[in-house]
Amino acid sequence: MDTWQALILGVIEGITEYLPVSSTGHLVVAQQLMGVGTENTPGAKAAADTFAICIQGGAILAVLGLYLPRVLQMIRGVLGQDRDGFRLAMSILVGFLPAAVLGLLLNDWIEAHLFSLWPIIFAWVVGGVAILATAWWRKRNPAPGGGMELLEMTWKMAVIIGFMQCVAMWPGTSRSLMTIVGGILMGLTVRAAVEYSFLLGVLTLTAATAKKAVWKVDAVADYDQWLGGARLMWDSYGALPTVVGLAAAAISAAIAVKWLVSYLQSHGLSIFGWYRIALGLVIGGLVLGGAVSA
Repeated sequence: MDTWQALILGVIEGITEYLPVSSTGHLVVAQQLMGVGTENTPGAKAAADTFAICIQGGAILAVLGLYLPRVLQMIRGVLGQDRDGFRLAMSILVGFLPAAVLGLLLNDWIEAHLFSLWPIIFAWVVGGVAILATAWWRKRNPAPGGGMELLEMTWKMAVIIGFMQCVAMWPGTSRSLMTIVGGILMGLTVRAAVEYSFLLGVLTLTAATAKKAVWKVDAVADYDQWLGGARLMWDSYGALPTVVGLAAAAISAAIAVKWLVSYLQSHGLSIFGWYRIALGLVIGGLVLGGAVSA
């Protein structure tokens, strides 16, 4: 992987990770267009997949920086110094558990059957329709007082949002889409649903990144040991592309998060629904035309 490819992938990861458009789907298409992971060498795809997951670390750092007061509040809560912080931390943990359990059980099957373009295209279009349907429903069923704030969440709401996050294991669906829509359907304000999505994403993405880094690599015999994923990625690409990808993801994620919060103050989610549908149709057309391999 060249440095410029790492830069592009990092920017794509950062911009799309917290927007309801699916970072995984965008990265899969970008990797194919640039020929990353398609090389005819042992472990090429495994290294590319690990890179795509590990640069999520940059997006995690962006949210930790932007929402540091909330993170510190949860830490104080766990230490018994802030009741609201403890409730919020428990809501994040409860929302994370369904994905943690199902992710471990279904990870291999998902990677074997769903990491190709047609399933992603299908998820883009269906997710776009879901956003438009949610916007239509919310317009006709406004939450009393605009909705509940983040600290008013109950553990039951967190469980339901957590199970909705599991749907995003299907590449192309978008973790942010499912958690934001889940929060809105549970009665949160749009701002609260977005913030919960970001905070839940920190825990979910951290777990996914750590798992991918320490996995046993079956594609190359020498790496069939713990930390195989991280070693394969490092040996394949070196330090510079990895650092560039992480930095690009962090900077672009910070910009994307601040923009999304500002945008949603006066606009709805509909634009993302139309974008997903249009993107699915365009990529589907490219696949049918032979310009992109499915």
